[in-house]
Amino acid sequence: MSTQAQKILGIAKAEKGYQEGRSAGHWNNDQKYSDETPGLAWSDKMAWCATFVAWCAFKAGLAALYPVTASCLTGVAWFKQRKQWSEYPAIGAQVFYGSGGGAHTGLVYDYDATYIYTVEGNTNSSGSAEGDGVYLKKRKRADAYVFGYGYPAFAEGITSADPAWKSKAPAPASTAPKIVALNAAVKPGATHAQVAELQQLLIKAGYGPIKGSVTKFYGAETQAAVGRFHDRNPSYRTTAHDPKIGPKGFVALQKQAGRR
Repeated sequence: MSTQAQKILGIAKAEKGYQEGRSAGHWNNDQKYSDETPGLAWSDKMAWCATFVAWCAFKAGLAALYPVTASCLTGVAWFKQRKQWSEYPAIGAQVFYGSGGGAHTGLVYDYDATYIYTVEGNTNSSGSAEGDGVYLKKRKRADAYVFGYGYPAFAEGITSADPAWKSKAPAPASTAPKIVALNAAVKPGATHAQVAELQQLLIKAGYGPIKGSVTKFYGAETQAAVGRFHDRNPSYRTTAHDPKIGPKGFVALQKQAGRR
């Protein structure tokens, strides 16, 4: 079973490559996230980086853990009012950029001593001022552009670089989800609860994105991700680009995703 942080980050990373509309030769901020987030339909065709985070939280069933807003400044205030703010990165944290945190925002999916690794909407790959879609970014933690981080109140706690939050870290890895058997009903075209788990494992192990996840339906996007798993692990497939995960392959996938 995935953590709340894994759930929202899996949904966010699956959106990598999504792009807004264009008109008159320019990107126009016309995107799906405003219309699909309750209370934010009015924000369509406006800057949508904060809306993207709110959409991810809504899709993950975690809307209460993130600010439902199209405003970065409102998001900063929301976390600070709850005393859930830090200058250190954390897994699943909402990072804010620019003066007062009002310029841009995204979600942190990893960090190390030097960099943060994020999923961000309304940005680009070139570094220009005109955002066009959802991208994975790598930024220096010490960059003056990084203002700070809002910490969601995950049920499992939060993995953070902040010494003051050590007591709120998740349980040790020994209590992580155990390897489970594959249900025989999980196959292409089927609808089954374990398909959602399969999608999450594929994304975490690096075989995503899976557009439209996380769902219980073993559709074309899931089949393609399983095909990518088999391409890199050919001993677990029965045919070229095999779209069906097998019992042994499912065990191997769980290990690659960190289960023991």
